[in-house]
Amino acid sequence: MLQQKNLWVLLALINTIGLVGFNHLCHAEGKPHRILLDTDVDTDDVFALFYLLKLNRSRFGLEAVTVNTNSWTDAGHGASQIYDILYMMGRDEVAVGMGGEGGIAEDGHIFPDVGGFLPIVEQGSRKYSPLEQPTAQQVLTEKISAGPITVLITGAHTNIGVFLMNNPHLKNNIEHIYVMGGAVRSDGNLFADLYSNPFAEFNIFADPFAAYQVLHSGIPLTLVPLDATNTIPTNENFFKEFEQNQHTYEAQYCFRSLKMTRDTRPGDNFYTSHYMWDTFAVGVAVSAMRNSQNRDGENEFAEMEYMNITVMTSNEPFGISDSSNPFFYHREVPRFNLTKGGVHSGHVQTGLRDPLCFGENGKGRCQDGYTKEVSGAVAVRVLVATRAKPNPDRNSTLDRAFYKNFLDVLNDPQQSGRFNFTTQFPHYKEVLYRPDFGTKGLGKPVVFDMDMSVGDFLALFYLLKAPVEEINVKGIIVSPTGWANAATIDIVYDFLHMMGRDDIPVGLGDVFAMNQSDPVFPAVGDCKYLKAIPHGSGGLLDSDTLYGLARDLPRSPRRYTAENSVKYGAPRDTDHPELRQPLALEIWESIVRTLDPGSKITILTNGPLTSLAKIIQNENNISSVIREVYVVGGHISHGKTDKGNVPNIDLNDYTELNMFLDPLAAKTVFESSLDITLIPLGVQRRVSSFPEILERLRKMNTTPEALFTQRLLSRLYHLKETHHRYQHTDTFLGEILGAVVLAGNFSKLDPTFRVKPIKVLAEGVESEDGRIVIDEKQGRLVKIMEKVDLGAYYDLFTEQLRSKEQSAVIRSFDEQRRYWSVPLNLTKGFH
Repeated sequence: MLQQKNLWVLLALINTIGLVGFNHLCHAEGKPHRILLDTDVDTDDVFALFYLLKLNRSRFGLEAVTVNTNSWTDAGHGASQIYDILYMMGRDEVAVGMGGEGGIAEDGHIFPDVGGFLPIVEQGSRKYSPLEQPTAQQVLTEKISAGPITVLITGAHTNIGVFLMNNPHLKNNIEHIYVMGGAVRSDGNLFADLYSNPFAEFNIFADPFAAYQVLHSGIPLTLVPLDATNTIPTNENFFKEFEQNQHTYEAQYCFRSLKMTRDTRPGDNFYTSHYMWDTFAVGVAVSAMRNSQNRDGENEFAEMEYMNITVMTSNEPFGISDSSNPFFYHREVPRFNLTKGGVHSGHVQTGLRDPLCFGENGKGRCQDGYTKEVSGAVAVRVLVATRAKPNPDRNSTLDRAFYKNFLDVLNDPQQSGRFNFTTQFPHYKEVLYRPDFGTKGLGKPVVFDMDMSVGDFLALFYLLKAPVEEINVKGIIVSPTGWANAATIDIVYDFLHMMGRDDIPVGLGDVFAMNQSDPVFPAVGDCKYLKAIPHGSGGLLDSDTLYGLARDLPRSPRRYTAENSVKYGAPRDTDHPELRQPLALEIWESIVRTLDPGSKITILTNGPLTSLAKIIQNENNISSVIREVYVVGGHISHGKTDKGNVPNIDLNDYTELNMFLDPLAAKTVFESSLDITLIPLGVQRRVSSFPEILERLRKMNTTPEALFTQRLLSRLYHLKETHHRYQHTDTFLGEILGAVVLAGNFSKLDPTFRVKPIKVLAEGVESEDGRIVIDEKQGRLVKIMEKVDLGAYYDLFTEQLRSKEQSAVIRSFDEQRRYWSVPLNLTKGFH
């Protein structure tokens, strides 16, 4: 899975609510333990989920999975993976909860269905579908209300913490909480040698406030911290034994994932630095439930000890209430009625390299998220796993008891997975569609730079439908610094497969805006600008799932993979390095090398300008290879009421979102020597009518791509008309305009342009960054589109989609399913 791009945003918080102990219900003898798993869908969480699904259902009943999406995964992809696993295992009855849009008011009031997209401090067949997906809080309420249940937490604590704060009357129904997380007597795992917090562990650090609520809830709790998981590494003997024991589909899936993790991990210390974190924690929990007659948590897999601990949510000295602490700073009454001068009122870590978190010796000293041993009123007595137990079979090569148990459970033929992808479809065959244009002369070479918003995909349809004699799409560059996460690149592959264009290469751009990745460890960084995109409804969640319709597209054999090779800087070759996902600059350089003599590239950008800025920095003479650039974005304000469209950012009223998402990249592009045509927000807004496009699409017999567009836009229009979270969706219609303008037809469009000297502000000031101003002295002359014939625009777009020329070669995933279920020649009738 791709690294979640907002993992290392500031994660911290504050709270106190006095919670008292409860007399908890005892587990009913003879009935299965009801289990709810709250997960962040990291790789080892997936192993843990398979482990739970394999258990004897007469004793252990997994009833629900809630997805926490503020650390290792994003909402859309995480929920889809859970649904796929449950389907594979024949467990579609297991409820899945994810997200929610309730929010938390300034005074601390928690609304129903608050989401788990961000830490609490930052809150303001089955598949995901907008407004129909059960939320995490709905599922938690339903399952916990039904009676005694055990909760397992293998990610950040946001979902459970919010639930406990909002539903104190239901705490009695939770028999026990098992937590994988924390570091009590061991070091944390936040790269302490690089950053300012050597004490915290990922899961607790992701939302310390929520973890504090869980720990101090009065519910019996068992902690499986790094102290214990550090004693059960994925060592070489276990790896080899696993490699030789893959007798079920789920065992094969888990081993392939583990092997990919090993093969792509930097250095040679995988066997001593990779651990069975969440999987081991779930094993300890299940063993403790199996042996519930033991009062002190004795189990088969871990040694246990009671400790008095708390979760640190701020740093001493307490009561300083600086600007890092949003629950006290400039507040007469602290949020959640927190105690002034209390343990939550100190400095809160404000980033990876918070200068206040380093001591005089240069070492980190912040403790946000630290599960710290303490005494007195703030201490909670918790059962803590301290180390993994040895394997009692001394003749075994597996030296930990849980190693053997995990492999036995995963390979048990009972309750095994029904199929993998190729056995589900007995006549599955990988087919790549490549067009044969014969003797046609190909038009101008075009590279499309997209951030995978809905409008971008519709623009892609248009470019692929334009006559190849006029538009020759040479490649696609994906910029995951905008409306969708990097993993959404699979939808791009599916679109191309549907249209018979598997010949078009796709390059993946940087996951951070310029100068936002960490200089020492660039896999992490800041999301100063990306935070403008909503994480839930109408934002990343819907873009990553194409508003719930992505699974309806034909499935391309081309997918994102973590496959890699030494040639491209990997520590070692994986099993299939030829499947490696190319990067944006690699695709660009390949296209440039294959240009015909004298040819130049036309670029259409529909998102942040991150990738184009990197291309400019990488090319010595950029004008020699780029003919012109069409930039869809930017806003030229004509007065106080003519505002931009950046959501969730206070005071930045006159900036367009694409420019804001990477202002330094925008500045780099507009200060270059390129011939740029700007298609700004003003003219985009004039062509953003759902009824105009939908009326035209409904008129006559049509193509698969036009039908899909009609379904997608009908869904967006309905959402816009019925829910406030979707009021911005007409913005995506304006994003199609760039593709239509690039294709020409000026005699019909009748566009009006004006050349103006413009300048992009990018000084690190959030209220100004990305704003375009007219600057007669320092501005760069750019051709700006001001008007277009609206009727002609709508006609051109819809008529192109309805044309039978260069139409889809396969309609949908359902059509593929039919082909894969019978012995047919898949290539018959196709390109």
